[in-house]
Amino acid sequence: MKACTTCHRLYEDDADFCPLEGQKLAGIDEVAPKPDPSDPRVGGAVCGGRYQIFRVIAEGGMGRVYQALDREEKRSVALKILHEEVAQDPVALERFKREFEVSAVLPHEHVVRVHAFEHDAENNYVIVMEYLEGEELRVLMRRENVLPPERVVRFVSQVALGLEGAHERKIVHRDLKPDNVFLCGGDEVKLLDFGSVRDNSVGAKKITAVGTTIGSPFYMSPEQAQGLASLDHRADVWSLAAITYECLTGKVPYEGKSGPQILLSIMTRPHRPPSEVGRAHGVPRSLDAVMDHAFAKDPAQRIPTVGALADRIGHAYGLEGSHVAWARMPQAELGERIRAGLPGVLARLEEEQGTAGDLSALDAAFAGAAVASEQGAFPEDDVAAIPTTRPRWLFPAIVFVVLVALAIVALGAR
Repeated sequence: MKACTTCHRLYEDDADFCPLEGQKLAGIDEVAPKPDPSDPRVGGAVCGGRYQIFRVIAEGGMGRVYQALDREEKRSVALKILHEEVAQDPVALERFKREFEVSAVLPHEHVVRVHAFEHDAENNYVIVMEYLEGEELRVLMRRENVLPPERVVRFVSQVALGLEGAHERKIVHRDLKPDNVFLCGGDEVKLLDFGSVRDNSVGAKKITAVGTTIGSPFYMSPEQAQGLASLDHRADVWSLAAITYECLTGKVPYEGKSGPQILLSIMTRPHRPPSEVGRAHGVPRSLDAVMDHAFAKDPAQRIPTVGALADRIGHAYGLEGSHVAWARMPQAELGERIRAGLPGVLARLEEEQGTAGDLSALDAAFAGAAVASEQGAFPEDDVAAIPTTRPRWLFPAIVFVVLVALAIVALGAR
């Protein structure tokens, strides 16, 4: 291993220079970790008698993430250490342990690898995981605002592949958002943070009470916003659609100035068509029907799997094949195929203008591009028409959101 003498990042032996600092790298034994007055762990502290901490990578409400040297394996790793005060909460601690346990049974190229769970002599709870070089999708979106469709199709296809592995095991991520999609070099996706998962497998331990809301409001499905016990993999379909919508239009599909307002919008209002919101960015009308199905309030009417969602997004842009192929296809090639295929999709859609209200006619517009999708764990791939009657859960949902809002107001008044 080598290290930068300026920023103290760790690199493999075949690296010569730090790309961030332009400094020639030195051997790991020649670089002493730089102490950080605000964090006594930084500066050479050894966690669990094995992991030498070099620098802080990130921090969140649950804990802090460090880059460290695994002195036994001679490799760079990331240490996620739970905040001391958070570790006092039994539920938070159980979620932290669950994050490791779930990630450990998902050995997939698009899910971050975990190596070990430690509880050291200093009473630190630690997840040891692979060190990733790159950035969160959220950082990229803030910088670029909107992303080209070929890039979106590629990473959405990779996210779908990673989630399919979880869904096969009856595991729902439940906190899918741009912050938990990590883009490594070459836009290779790694899914992060399985601490909020719902495990629907037989015998799985439940640590969330019915009625508890888990997740990030902008990306929650209606059933997730209500904390329903019936929540399943289709909640992740909604969340992935919301991420896709935001990447292509620069706007979230459901807005609000507070958590309760966002949830009320999700459960009671329609989203604006992405082609309308993203008109300036060239979002095609062929994507509108896809998002209509993905954002069906009733899970039974929603696109049934993340793989099917990724396929239909690609088909809406004129691609042939499925997400399995697109996930590994160079971005430039995807761009060429979209430019060649999209005009035909839009022309066929234009021919169906007279029956635009008929969803089956819209499906027919994509027939030339559609190919049978990989079925994964949930083979049903037919999407029912969006119901025109008011769903039975709508009134209870509104009551639920109002109660949440009142609770927040009451707490703020204390």
